[in-house]
Amino acid sequence: MASPEQPSVLVVEDEPAQREVLAYNLEAEGFRVCRAENGEEAMLLVDEDAPDVIVLDWMLPNVSGIEVCRRLKMRSDTRHVPIIMLSARSEEVDRVRGLETGADDYVVKPYSVIELMARIRAQLRRTRPASVGERLEFDDIVLDAETHKVFRGDKLLKLGPTEFRLLSTFMEKPGRVWSREQLLDRVWGRDIYVDTRTVDVHIGRLRKALCQHGGTDPVRTVRGAGYALG
Repeated sequence: MASPEQPSVLVVEDEPAQREVLAYNLEAEGFRVCRAENGEEAMLLVDEDAPDVIVLDWMLPNVSGIEVCRRLKMRSDTRHVPIIMLSARSEEVDRVRGLETGADDYVVKPYSVIELMARIRAQLRRTRPASVGERLEFDDIVLDAETHKVFRGDKLLKLGPTEFRLLSTFMEKPGRVWSREQLLDRVWGRDIYVDTRTVDVHIGRLRKALCQHGGTDPVRTVRGAGYALG
């Protein structure tokens, strides 16, 4: 079973061979992969579980990749998801059109799988830095995703694995309010049934861990909405 800590990539490609080669390489690199062969299927999968990155082919049957990109970037709940557009169109006007539609990157076919992986990781460093081993900082709290250590000031904090994932989620987007359901999806994953009250228990443990050497509680409860850092 894939871990919710693994970054997820939605591959939207109508050519089965290209779709499977890309998915195979992504899975080998530790990504969770969803596959879609057309624009309608891609939109349904995004509605079910928004991925961390979308690799989107321009030339899709029925609903084109450009149209899928436009629709996703118009929605408040998906406009933040990075989209890497794949296309055999190499003219400057096509690149500009793709980027102006909202694509975060544009890769011309045939492409190097190694280069595409690097571009995916570059997008993740911007949107989910902890998932690619980046160091995160908020006030006097430092989280090192590579070594799985957390410091507050110069003190090493003892956190359980669930509390570490919660803190990673909060520190990637300080100030954002996360509902209990969103935290369940990100930290526990959609494949596991956990009662929403479990979130409250682990938030309590996280607060205790963050204040074990003193300091104010940085986790904010937003009544009727959820929790936020700062």
